[in-house]
Amino acid sequence: MYVIRQARPDDASILLKLARMVHFINLPADPEIIADKIRRSIASFEGSLTDLTRAVYMFAMEDDTTGNLLGTSQIIPQIGTPEAPNTYFEVRSRTMYADDLQQGMTHTTLKLGSITDGPTEVGGLILAPSYRGHPAKLGKILSLIRFHYIGLHRDRFRDELLAEMMARLTPEGTNAFWEHLGRRFINLTYTEADRLSTRSKAFILKLMPHEEIYVTILPPEARMLIGKVGKDTEPAKAMLERMGFEYRDHIDPFDGGPHLHAKTDSVTIVRDTKRLKLGEPCTRAQAEGEALVSFEGEEGFRAVSTGVRVGRDGKTVHLPREEMKAIHARPGDRVGFTLLSKGGSGKSKRAK
Repeated sequence: MYVIRQARPDDASILLKLARMVHFINLPADPEIIADKIRRSIASFEGSLTDLTRAVYMFAMEDDTTGNLLGTSQIIPQIGTPEAPNTYFEVRSRTMYADDLQQGMTHTTLKLGSITDGPTEVGGLILAPSYRGHPAKLGKILSLIRFHYIGLHRDRFRDELLAEMMARLTPEGTNAFWEHLGRRFINLTYTEADRLSTRSKAFILKLMPHEEIYVTILPPEARMLIGKVGKDTEPAKAMLERMGFEYRDHIDPFDGGPHLHAKTDSVTIVRDTKRLKLGEPCTRAQAEGEALVSFEGEEGFRAVSTGVRVGRDGKTVHLPREEMKAIHARPGDRVGFTLLSKGGSGKSKRAK
């Protein structure tokens, strides 16, 4: 079965391979950055790293049968500080009119902005290509586990959530928006600028123009990327929008991809996640719904998506013995619980 757990130091080499498959600011293909993130993630899960601007939570999805690492996702409790602001372009409209010609035109413009006091970012989701489209919906589980964890530890996160969506990249790993705009002011390749921004974003505020930029001056291939996502990102965007995230005319200054925002407590999964007492195991035939169930024990955070049966008192949850063993929990333990769906055939949707 597939278990989601907190990342460990021995995951570093596989996470590096996954990072090389995509271009993510939250997981650059840099062994030192990945090792540092894992160290900070361990301290964050333990509760010993309380500085929201330094904390990070890295989840890893593992095939419990083979031990293979299949994917990862992250929560960054707070992005943007006075020392390291998080930057974006605000997409605006400006209308111009000439009385003597009796005609006018509305232009789209971009205005550089920055955040210095939050919000919490959900990102860094990568699933190995061979597991995309899996019937167990592994990518969806990797995404939802972040909101499940936020719901269990609400005090560790901000009141606003941000998801920076990836725009379309070329097969060579570059982006037309960057090439025709960003690189005119910052003489770095897309990959170089992306990697540098993991350490500091001060160069963006110092080198990019603070005046409004008229999108009209950009070629069509760059304009068409503004606020749009790549094909592989469309399902993730649609899922976040169903959860309450919305586009507020903020885009990424590197690739033009949209920033989606949501109030943390308005996200259904965050709001509905709770802790229940783990009861005696049930059979798969007795399961009455599908849920994310997690346990935080001696080996840290572990979770599964599994068939469950909730007790009549609403305070106890039962799941198959194999899943209980996978999260290292026993009857009587307090577990995290997020109901994903009700009813069905009674068979768990987990996959071997």
